[in-house]
Amino acid sequence: KEMCSACLTPVYPVERMVVNKLILHHNCFCCKHCKKKLSTHNYSSLYGEFYCISHYQQLFKRKGNYEGFGHTQHKDRWLHKNKGTDEPDAKTT
Repeated sequence: KEMCSACLTPVYPVERMVVNKLILHHNCFCCKHCKKKLSTHNYSSLYGEFYCISHYQQLFKRKGNYEGFGHTQHKDRWLHKNKGTDEPDAKTT
């Protein structure tokens, strides 16, 4: 049995839809911010979450990056990842 990626309950063929390779109920395909029902022609997605076009733009404009969605900036992730690696010290070589 196929399961809905949003609500994790079984999806029957009559209510099944596939968006970004995710199986969903028609009713579960809604904006994360306002819960408005979406269609395949009027949505944007980020990290597997769906937004109506207006809220996607609004959340992006809030900070000018993906922090408006509650995610960290890519540069912060890269800095954090690079801090974990030991680089050879120029004085010892």
